[in-house]
Amino acid sequence: MEFAGIGYSEEQIQLLDVASEFCREKSPISKVRALLESESGFDADVWQEIAELGWLAIAVPEAQGGVGLSLAEVVPVVEQMGRNLLASPFVSTIVAQQALLAGGTSEQQAEWLPRLAAGEIGTLALGEAHGDWDLANITATAKRAGGQIELSGIKHFVLWADSAAVVLVSVQLDGKPALVLVEKGAIPEGALRREIITDETKRSFALKLDGISVAENAALDVSRTGAALAQIELSTNLLQSAEMCGGSQAVIDYTLDYLRTRKQFGKLIGEYQALKHPMVDAYVGYEKARTHLYSAAHSISDQGRGEVAVRMAKASADGAYSFAADRAIQFHGGFGFTHDCDAGLHRRAAIFHASQFGDAAWHRKKLADLLLV
Repeated sequence: MEFAGIGYSEEQIQLLDVASEFCREKSPISKVRALLESESGFDADVWQEIAELGWLAIAVPEAQGGVGLSLAEVVPVVEQMGRNLLASPFVSTIVAQQALLAGGTSEQQAEWLPRLAAGEIGTLALGEAHGDWDLANITATAKRAGGQIELSGIKHFVLWADSAAVVLVSVQLDGKPALVLVEKGAIPEGALRREIITDETKRSFALKLDGISVAENAALDVSRTGAALAQIELSTNLLQSAEMCGGSQAVIDYTLDYLRTRKQFGKLIGEYQALKHPMVDAYVGYEKARTHLYSAAHSISDQGRGEVAVRMAKASADGAYSFAADRAIQFHGGFGFTHDCDAGLHRRAAIFHASQFGDAAWHRKKLADLLLV
């Protein structure tokens, strides 16, 4: 099977088929909207089913209880989650696994990878008040004291933190960037504060680190912190691109259905060229973004080439999703600007993805530095 000159693996084909049906069945728009008002923001029963399907184990080595595949096989699952706005801590847990694989000690990998693969939730605390997308720009600090590591500072945009069994926190330790594992039991009451974000399908928290201390062996391998942060950035941007591509397809389908049924002055509005042409542009943008996505999925492990491919994918997906959702809102007229229009959910998702780990302009600037040398 070929897609835009890129071959799917057999595993990707199977996962795409299963994920498409599962996400469509488990995340109808009525349920998406109901979860917006729920406490946790996701369905615990659906999360358990996801774990039982083995999706959380896809990119975990067999030695740690996983399937032994790669992030390339995670991409079609996340794409369908984005298409159906399925709310879950799936991406944050997968990225936590990737951080452990890139920078964790053998003991940390042996303990946490099987647990995360089996359904425990992981997340990352990287964002800070300065809003810099450079993950090495860290103001939160940590110091060693009596066999413990004491943390200080505030982290923002810690997704699903209230449900996570473990949080990977970036700090300055001994004057250098470091990642520290903070288990749920180490987070005192009142340390988490719910943040109001534009994408209501996710739950975000500010995490106050003051008063949190962990054992010294909770720090990941400091010599590999740079590699771990790089893997976090690449894997997050890859999976965000997958979510955005899925969302682009959904919002295009949603808009086309409306254009084929809504009549104005006795004529279907989809017959007007002023609406046809932007929808063609939206679809072409989506196809380009999806091509970049699967190119990045197959290239992410290649030194140099992987970073270029992932940044191209994120920049392309950001533009495609934003444009498709904008046109959907516009073409629905006054209704498009109400909370009841599903296009608005996708537009807010596009805005939030762009705010995390770099928007299209930022990634293009990074690409210029990588390519124009």
